[in-house]
Amino acid sequence: MAGSFYPADASELAGLVDGLLADVRTERGAAGPVAAVAPHAGYRYSGAVAAHTYAHLAPWRSEIARVVLLGPAHLVPLAGMAVPGVDAFATPLGPVPIDADARVAVTGMPSVVVDDHPHRGEHSLETQLPFLQRALGPDVRVLPVAVGDTAPAAVAAVLSTLASAGGTVAVVSTDLSHYLDQRTARERDARTAAAILHRDAAAIRPEDACGHRALRGLVHHVAEHRMDVELLRLATSADSGADPRRVVGYGAFLVHEGSAGGTN
Repeated sequence: MAGSFYPADASELAGLVDGLLADVRTERGAAGPVAAVAPHAGYRYSGAVAAHTYAHLAPWRSEIARVVLLGPAHLVPLAGMAVPGVDAFATPLGPVPIDADARVAVTGMPSVVVDDHPHRGEHSLETQLPFLQRALGPDVRVLPVAVGDTAPAAVAAVLSTLASAGGTVAVVSTDLSHYLDQRTARERDARTAAAILHRDAAAIRPEDACGHRALRGLVHHVAEHRMDVELLRLATSADSGADPRRVVGYGAFLVHEGSAGGTN
């Protein structure tokens, strides 16, 4: 995606991401993040929204050792979920190590296979990596999970398995509504945001988000464990200068352990 979704030059890319992160005012709260949602369009359009997600993870970088990154498989028909077999992904900022322990932990689960093919050219996952590298540091380990035709409970089971290891944060990569006019998009995205905040996975429809399967799985997981969800920002591509007659919606959300404290 270098050269199209984000700059191919390392210095330019680092400067762009650092600038976007610096524009977000945030403080380290009492409860650490356990999951988040970020968009995956070109940085020109969705970078400011994605920065809200990663700026809220950055204060916890010393505690975050692993990121489980889930996004839709746009290019390859996929039943279930696929994790990569390679040892690292590459961006202009350097290699991003794949968490081998996390891969082993989920490989035997139903609906999970090791397959590099769905990851080749998949922008939903790759666009998150420079933000992770700058917000959490170059040594952060990542398990990218391409999510295909998968039940929310199966995605939630993967998240529950990996969350048992300390220092793990899940990030779901998804854009929201597609190619509606600005007013209609804002209305639909507000409804989707309400479903996420109310932990109602069934209310998230395929037309509401391109990564609806991963998103529904996260919301299912959040509901099971009584976690709290915070809306950080909603926007559309028109807010960054695109045609308001045909926009794409973007949302940034943060998930914390619930105040009820536990899964019962």
